[in-house]
Amino acid sequence: MASWKLRDIIVLSSLSVVFAVVYLLFLQVGNVLTGFMGPMGYEVIFGIWFIVSIITAYIIRRPGVALLSETIAGIVEVLIGNTVGPILIVSAIIQGLGAEVVFAAFRYRRYNLAVLMLAGMGAAVFSFIWGYFRSGFAALSMDLVLAMLIVRIISGALLAGLLGKWIADALASTGVLRSFPIAKTRSQSAYKA
Repeated sequence: MASWKLRDIIVLSSLSVVFAVVYLLFLQVGNVLTGFMGPMGYEVIFGIWFIVSIITAYIIRRPGVALLSETIAGIVEVLIGNTVGPILIVSAIIQGLGAEVVFAAFRYRRYNLAVLMLAGMGAAVFSFIWGYFRSGFAALSMDLVLAMLIVRIISGALLAGLLGKWIADALASTGVLRSFPIAKTRSQSAYKA
């Protein structure tokens, strides 16, 4: 495995900081949705909190990228004002691990839409298990807990996987990522077509 390049670190760090801000902003969206939908409000948008792990892994394609980017985003989010505090970093690590496990299962060789959506779903499952114990989901009815899990998995697939791929592809189409693996596979796909 080739060593990390400075450009990898810069892109990973930059995206992590940008999405830390996005994550913090989405807390307000989640609060509004929870006011209308109860506990399901956050579940509908929960996939947004996994998106940086999907985008960075898709762009850089190295072991550990999903975990590292999500962890950095969690640290930055705490530093810029998330009131949950340092326990949020543990949540970020768990979310990153959920995505990382999926990329590892494919030996860091496949980054198509299905794998990216599975990675979003992996992050959703890992985060839900953590949330079950951390947030007291056991006090809720089993039907509601199951519905929350299903909605979070769908949100992970769509908001992290599908939207993450779209954002990364849009970035790649500008040419700013031309020295990254995402650009190489996109140009190979264009050449085959």
